[in-house]
Amino acid sequence: MEYRIEHDSMGEMKVPADRLWAAQTQRSHENFEIGVGIETMPAEIIHAFGVLKKAAAITNNKLRPEKMTDEKLGAICAACDEVMAGKLNDHFPLVVWQTGSGTQSNMNSNEVIANRGNQILGKKLLHPNDDSNMSQSSNDTFPTAMHIAAVLSLEDKLIPAAETLIATFKRLEAENEGIVKSGRTHLQDATPIRFSQEISGWRSSLEKDVELIKRSIEPLRELALGGTAVGTGLNAPKGFDTGVAEEVSKITGKQFITAANKFHALTSKDELVFAHGAIKALACDMMKIANDIRWLASGPRDGLGEIFIPENEPGSSIMPGKVNPTQCEAVTMVAVQVMGNDVTVGMAASQGNFELNVFMPVCIYNFLQSARLLAEAIVSFNKNCAVGIKANKEKMHHNLHNSLMLVTALNPYIGYENAAKTAKKAYKDNISLKEACIELGFLTAEKFDEVFHPEEMA
Repeated sequence: MEYRIEHDSMGEMKVPADRLWAAQTQRSHENFEIGVGIETMPAEIIHAFGVLKKAAAITNNKLRPEKMTDEKLGAICAACDEVMAGKLNDHFPLVVWQTGSGTQSNMNSNEVIANRGNQILGKKLLHPNDDSNMSQSSNDTFPTAMHIAAVLSLEDKLIPAAETLIATFKRLEAENEGIVKSGRTHLQDATPIRFSQEISGWRSSLEKDVELIKRSIEPLRELALGGTAVGTGLNAPKGFDTGVAEEVSKITGKQFITAANKFHALTSKDELVFAHGAIKALACDMMKIANDIRWLASGPRDGLGEIFIPENEPGSSIMPGKVNPTQCEAVTMVAVQVMGNDVTVGMAASQGNFELNVFMPVCIYNFLQSARLLAEAIVSFNKNCAVGIKANKEKMHHNLHNSLMLVTALNPYIGYENAAKTAKKAYKDNISLKEACIELGFLTAEKFDEVFHPEEMA
């Protein structure tokens, strides 16, 4: 491998000749050999750095044109566009497990953008610190990148995924409107319910989760940029913070504003904790929905068997013909990962000491993993399972009419205690509720038929 020599304030470093990073990135690459090639800084953060560096350069050009010249601006913007497009991802090798402020990832961005800008210009004009990082500090850029990445991941990935599944459940509700089945509480038989009502519970849960996520996004729109090292705004020109927020909004097409209190913005991660809580709520409901569906589809002969789900692949290496609810299992595994991530996000957010939080990379790594995994799991679940759900009407009818809890319909006519005696006798003697009720002398056959209509109980 060929190398070139780069230098920083600590001296010279050998850097691979075909890479755009420079000395500080190389130092981090060598000093933190933890999860290399596996747990690298998320692509969403790299993209967000491209957004904020471009927004900062545009704002600096307006406020400090003698330093951020039009020539420099053009080169930086061109390089940032490539970063945002993912064309330079190979030049961002750093792992999550680095400095807790994300300083090295900020410098990785600065070095790549400066060197790529210089390539575009055909001369060495841009400096990583003086130009790419003008009016900024790692302490305000990294939390800004976190919020940008969080908003984009929620609005562009997770919410659309959930809304797609909501639409599927709405269709299934309409298709299954007239089907009545046995309800279940405590995993025991309960009074009847329409299958469409059961589906509506799934759909409504997801709608509530989307609403909660949307509410949690609003605090994430506040950006720390302009706070520089400790929140005082040192070395950032007046109006830089509001100008950058406006430019970030233009670039992303989403609303962002500057944080009113930069001392809070640099050290507190409460907005991310709040938003991840909403993500966890969605994960909890997806766990419940996936479990409901795999229970209802259990069988094919010895389970509940009340619905059919798509058969996607063989389920056993030893039992021929076995098919498993694998999409449900994937969703439930993702759900527990999100729940675990919520602990990490919360613990990381609690480590804001004085003017800075130094657990930021692990905080956003887990946040973005949750949003990404949950979005992809929901899309897969919808495409490979939910859209193909079909009611097993015969099994639903059989289970409904075999349920002892239909005796609840007799309460107004024979009373709770007599109804309980009827159910217990039917169960003990393995006879129908009608037979038990007649044998106990509570109702005549004619009166029983007059008042007992399971399908109307839903």
